[in-house]
Amino acid sequence: MVEAIDTHTHFVPRHIPADSARNPLWPSVELRDASAAVMVGGKVFRVIDSRSWDARRRLEDMAIDDVQIQVVSPMPELLSHWFPPADADALCRHVNEGIAALCADHPRHFVGIGMVPMQDVALAVRHMEDIRLLGLRGIEIGTHINGMPLGDVRLDDVYAAAEQAGLMVMIHPLHPLGLDRMGGRPELAAVAAFPLETAFAAVSLMAGGVLERFPTLRIQLSHGGGALSWLLPRLDHAFAMGPPLESLFARNPTEIARSFYYDTILYDGAALRYLADKVGTNQIVVGSDYPFTIKQDKPAQFAELALSVARAGLSANAKRLFALR
Repeated sequence: MVEAIDTHTHFVPRHIPADSARNPLWPSVELRDASAAVMVGGKVFRVIDSRSWDARRRLEDMAIDDVQIQVVSPMPELLSHWFPPADADALCRHVNEGIAALCADHPRHFVGIGMVPMQDVALAVRHMEDIRLLGLRGIEIGTHINGMPLGDVRLDDVYAAAEQAGLMVMIHPLHPLGLDRMGGRPELAAVAAFPLETAFAAVSLMAGGVLERFPTLRIQLSHGGGALSWLLPRLDHAFAMGPPLESLFARNPTEIARSFYYDTILYDGAALRYLADKVGTNQIVVGSDYPFTIKQDKPAQFAELALSVARAGLSANAKRLFALR
């Protein structure tokens, strides 16, 4: 049987040590009878349940979804790119160790990626060796680092360290722009703003020449790259017009975009087929957003049917992305 690999699932530790000396946004997990809440700044950020950390429950759900392997990454809010570096350092270590323990207990079913304190580049680089020693396969970062675009050369040392260590980088939307233009309801962040935010980050990486400077760095864009695939014809047209627009990119934008990997969390077969038409099926990996409410059910089956591709091909893409045997 060919294993289905779900490359986009999230983890929250059952417990985060409280520390009154930390900043006011230091998170905690409040356990309730049948659920739990991630608390940030004394307010409920998200209601979760034990699927966020419980291997048994995850394995039961994986059987229902016909998924054999999950790639487990931090809940994005835990990335905390806005923390003081010392606090970010402590939280990274705690979350990374929790993910590594889950994977070590069930190595056939879970693969982990961790987090590093991106707001302090030197500290983030030092964490790369810890990531590797924990057996994690990469890092998750936000679509910006507390306002710094991902194409900024100040982040180059992090990309260089990941490339040298053979670690992948997952880009996940975080604190998106535009909510005020949508009416300000926070629920619209994940529903509508995340796809736009991912496109902003991808364009920053492309225009910033990151893939030219680090050609073997493996980068995954969440949620099918968001709106990026729909922007590519416009970017290509601008590039073809010549100076000064041509100078925005080192080469044809669609050609650059074919270096990213994209998960399948698009919910609609036609949207996924359009993405595949633009970037190729070799760059597409299965994803679900488990265990959150917005998850894509039976993600491998959805991708197979939408793209008319064999599961083996999608799994081979994931193995290449995460350097799995």
